[in-house]
Amino acid sequence: MSALLSMRGLTRRFGGIAAVDGVDLDLAPGIITALVGPNGAGKTTLFNLITGHLAPDAGTVALAGHAIGRRAPHHIARLGIARSFQDLRLFARMSVRDNVLCATEPASWFWQPGGKAARQARAERALAATGLAALARADAADLAYAERKFLSLARIIATGARIWLLDEPASGLDPASRARFSALLRDAVADGVTICLIEHNLDIVIELADRIVFLDQGRKLAEGDPATILADPLLAAIYFGERA
Repeated sequence: MSALLSMRGLTRRFGGIAAVDGVDLDLAPGIITALVGPNGAGKTTLFNLITGHLAPDAGTVALAGHAIGRRAPHHIARLGIARSFQDLRLFARMSVRDNVLCATEPASWFWQPGGKAARQARAERALAATGLAALARADAADLAYAERKFLSLARIIATGARIWLLDEPASGLDPASRARFSALLRDAVADGVTICLIEHNLDIVIELADRIVFLDQGRKLAEGDPATILADPLLAAIYFGERA
């Protein structure tokens, strides 16, 4: 399938360290791609380069064939690329509903159809999808850990983005919450969303990923279907810190 989001030669250095080193990566539409690799492999830095939170030292990022590299994060978000963060970045003293409404802010501009009513409808649908409707008036700070995770996902759903970049979205979830999370992602993919996730739990990777990209020390070492990548003994040794 032709790529929806493409990276070519993407590079970012911090001093003498190449956090991302000449990475080529295509995200095909309508599938879940997992980025795996040991800590420090460059996975989150790659997300930061895609979303404009970092500028690349070299290389390009293209959305549907159009270059988007070096744009501001809010410009990239408005093109339909939404992301989550490991630290969630919720507005702790705002209500659950208002946290979600914040993600729909561009839809409140007066020249856009629907305005405030459309924003509220999108927020309510996102809350219902993530099981948070009954907690809409609660402060985000008062939510349980799993509920905060789902609130982070609700904000992404409410944006209407067609590409989701999820940084360890299922970490720390109990089995029941993880099952709900997996169902939400599969429903989103069935609805046409393209997902790329960073995940250290290989059980979740096996359960969700259609494709795996293995990174180490900023470089892409391998890419393919989960069964092939996870069966490679060399990659397993690198992942578990057993390299020579």
